[in-house]
Amino acid sequence: MEQYKTLIIETILVIAGYTIAHYVTKKFINNSLKQTHLHPGRRKMIIKAVHLLSFLTATVLISAIWGLKQNEIAVFVGTILTALGIAFFAQWSLLSNVTSSILLFFNHPLKIGDTIKILDKDYPFKGEVIDLTYFFVHLKAENGEIITIPNSLLLQKSVSIIEKSKSKTE
Repeated sequence: MEQYKTLIIETILVIAGYTIAHYVTKKFINNSLKQTHLHPGRRKMIIKAVHLLSFLTATVLISAIWGLKQNEIAVFVGTILTALGIAFFAQWSLLSNVTSSILLFFNHPLKIGDTIKILDKDYPFKGEVIDLTYFFVHLKAENGEIITIPNSLLLQKSVSIIEKSKSKTE
């Protein structure tokens, strides 16, 4: 019974550390990136990525505390990395949207607040980019309708940026 108390205390410490790190990194990243005058949408994506990595780290630590062996953790991490590798090549998988969001973030001039038009012969879309997530880009059409487009589709289509958002230094 004493062993379980130690495991529970260690788990609580990891969760508390994760929670503290969550808020500290958010403040630190926001303050650091405000000085670089990076667009708020880009800051939001960086914060999401850092929080995802810290969550995965906390999960691995808790798994190690409760007795998962290193080779079992390595198999789990290897499986995740393999799935991500496949996602780079899988055209219609959900993981391709996650990898597409990374490509959109680093290599595409698209930003939150831009008005864009997706040049598709059958179904052209036009609207203001209101959010970039891991899976979808959310557009607000002129009639107020919210359109969600998978990130992988956005990489496959030609995009015209009609109006760039005003650069904010928040």
